[in-house]
Amino acid sequence: MPDTSFRKSMRLLGTRRFGTFWFASLLSNIGTWAQQVAQPWLLLSLGASPFLLGLDAFAMGAPAWLLTLVGGVLADRYDRRRIIMSFQSFQMLCPLLVVVLLLLGVVRPWMVITLSLVIGVTDALSMPSFQSIVPSIVTHEQIPTGIALNSTQFNLSRMLGPAIAGILMAGVGALGAYAVNTASYVPFILVALWILPRGGSASPDYRPAERGLLFAGARETLRAPALRGALLTVFATNLLCAPLVTFCPVLVKDVFQGSIAHFSLAVGAFGAGGLLGALALLAVDPKRDRRPISSWLAVAYGVVVVLAALNRMPWALAPLFVLAGMAMTASNASANTLLQAAAPTRVRGQTVSLYMLAMRGGVSLGGLLTGISVGWLGVREALLVNGLLAVGAHLAIGRAWRHVTLPTDR
Repeated sequence: MPDTSFRKSMRLLGTRRFGTFWFASLLSNIGTWAQQVAQPWLLLSLGASPFLLGLDAFAMGAPAWLLTLVGGVLADRYDRRRIIMSFQSFQMLCPLLVVVLLLLGVVRPWMVITLSLVIGVTDALSMPSFQSIVPSIVTHEQIPTGIALNSTQFNLSRMLGPAIAGILMAGVGALGAYAVNTASYVPFILVALWILPRGGSASPDYRPAERGLLFAGARETLRAPALRGALLTVFATNLLCAPLVTFCPVLVKDVFQGSIAHFSLAVGAFGAGGLLGALALLAVDPKRDRRPISSWLAVAYGVVVVLAALNRMPWALAPLFVLAGMAMTASNASANTLLQAAAPTRVRGQTVSLYMLAMRGGVSLGGLLTGISVGWLGVREALLVNGLLAVGAHLAIGRAWRHVTLPTDR
């Protein structure tokens, strides 16, 4: 029988190191998504405005603008095991503190937003090390497959996490979702310590003369037009389209008069679409150019945001979120694959940090700006403007990006 891309994917998932990492990441992300569903609903129940919802998203993503490149330098030069263990262990205290505040009945919106800022700081410093794990435990030829499988578990968790959150919120309230997230950190930290090599991660060809150039790797990546196009695509997607998910609770509660169950269903539908998009990427030839996939699906995501803004039927929200999840995942994962496969090994951590900056920075800025526009225009009108801008931006970016030469030096 032919050795298909899907069979290669299943073989990689069956390996001890990658398979264990995949499962631990799944558990961790289930906890993260349970909290992601509970948190905006908790803020709304505490009387927070749509602007404060956007501010919460901004607080969690804003540190990416200042610290993600520093996190990339840490990933390239220092022990990734210690980076992940230190920052993720500290981050675990944030949901634990919310559990305590909820038990005492003293939680306030400003407390939740402040803890989001702390999570944003620790994420910005540790996520480049985390994102560099897959290329460090697979061969270069397996990087596209590894990233696609990692995207699959992320989106599977985006289905399971909201479902668990919906059950917990209906039973014990937000406290249950935060408690699940606290516990989900433990297996991931332990597995990361096991699969990553001890000691520094600097590449053998990393020259001492370069040590004074703190962000030389980031500049090297940005000078490559193909890599720069991937980063612009990811940034525009998260700036203009990600607010669809950020302001989903406003859409559900204020426009459709729905409950936490309807919100969980919408976010779960987004995860289901993301899972389908990730599974579709497993069937793509690893040698295929990912730029058309990333670019055209980013355009499609913008179109879905426009349709969601114009939608007047509550039952249509979940199918639209399925399409949004498919487009977002396939577009972002394709751009990430191109970046990690084409970037030189010696600067892969800083390349990943630029990807995280484009993604998280875009989400944070998009959440803040859309929160302001929701206050001015209303949630439907704000999302409509975002979607139209996204379509135009991606058509322009894609036209230039798809016609440049891919780098071959690694």
